[in-house]
Amino acid sequence: MRPYSVLLGVLALALSLFAVQPAVAQAPVADAPLEKLDIQTSSGTHVFQVEVMRNDEQRARGLMYRRFMPADRGMLFDFKTEQPVNMWMKNTYLPLDMIFMARDGTVTHIARDTEPLSERIISSNGPAFAVLEVNAGVAAKIGLKAGDRVLHPLLRP
Repeated sequence: MRPYSVLLGVLALALSLFAVQPAVAQAPVADAPLEKLDIQTSSGTHVFQVEVMRNDEQRARGLMYRRFMPADRGMLFDFKTEQPVNMWMKNTYLPLDMIFMARDGTVTHIARDTEPLSERIISSNGPAFAVLEVNAGVAAKIGLKAGDRVLHPLLRP
């Protein structure tokens, strides 16, 4: 009888592991087509294609459950007004660089190599109008620093 109980326990554990795994969203959000975005640094202009999150539902979902993002992609979060912004990595499997910007696209703060699946709060350290998420390491690779500019129709003087 005992081996049967152990087998049932192992089976139950295996099934529970499959049951708690969320569906993985790999494709861009259907209502967020890709848009061109440029980042200007001392090393030149770097072109990205981004999904723009313009409403509360989109901002709340962000890059959750994604397991891959191409090197030239990102996600731009529109907060509509300059305000202190707090982000987190809950249910986000990709390590990211978070680039906080003023209304005119000036980079105000960079959170580099954020920890996947963490609920630790990542602060804008002051007012931010928008946040750009790119793959971890991109900010360092392009030499991005506070004061550099991000160009996108959303970001205007």
